[in-house]
Amino acid sequence: MDWRGAAKGELAADSIDIPLRERLARIRATVDALIPADRMAPVERAIAELSESGLAGRILPFSSVAPAFSLPDQSGRVASSADFLSRGPLILVFYRGRWCPYDVTTLEAWNQWLPRIQALGATLAAISPQKLQHTSFTADQHKLQYPVLSDAGNAVARQFGLIYRLPEYLQQHYRRVFVNLNNSNGDNTWELPLPATYVLDRNGTVLHARADPDFRLRAEPAEVLASLEQKRK
Repeated sequence: MDWRGAAKGELAADSIDIPLRERLARIRATVDALIPADRMAPVERAIAELSESGLAGRILPFSSVAPAFSLPDQSGRVASSADFLSRGPLILVFYRGRWCPYDVTTLEAWNQWLPRIQALGATLAAISPQKLQHTSFTADQHKLQYPVLSDAGNAVARQFGLIYRLPEYLQQHYRRVFVNLNNSNGDNTWELPLPATYVLDRNGTVLHARADPDFRLRAEPAEVLASLEQKRK
């Protein structure tokens, strides 16, 4: 999977001034240049079907109260939403796994915004279905300075309405490109969360909710934080 490394290498030195959407667009351009369209056809088909399913419109919506949770972080310590919320607003970034260059680029982009997040009195945490070993490796490899949580069996993501099962043809595609979800997630469900960004106020009420059926698109950190700052005025 040399294209992943190539894409990430180009983005490693990006400053906070480079919007996330631009970084993700560069990854897509690299993929499009290196991988023939017919090999990406299963991915494009799955994105279209997931978009048509309407799942993104059924996620836990704005103004709902988010479910409480406790999950292990990258150090194996149990982190709870109650503890996070006791400090202020909580930003949750749901991602699929470290095998996805769009995911790790998103995690690194959020890492750059930590000073502003902290200045707003908020906490940032990322959640994926990866086993703790892979979660720890993600945080270490990408130098993430915020809690990265392991959501075994997608238990928490399921409560947010984010879960879908990969169709058989996409499972076969992932096997061909050596994306071993059974190993990284520790189960054989072939389930993943939609990439999503949530902002919760201190009471756990959803202030912002976005999920993307197209994993190549993500919420822009600067826009999420500007919205949070406005709501706090």
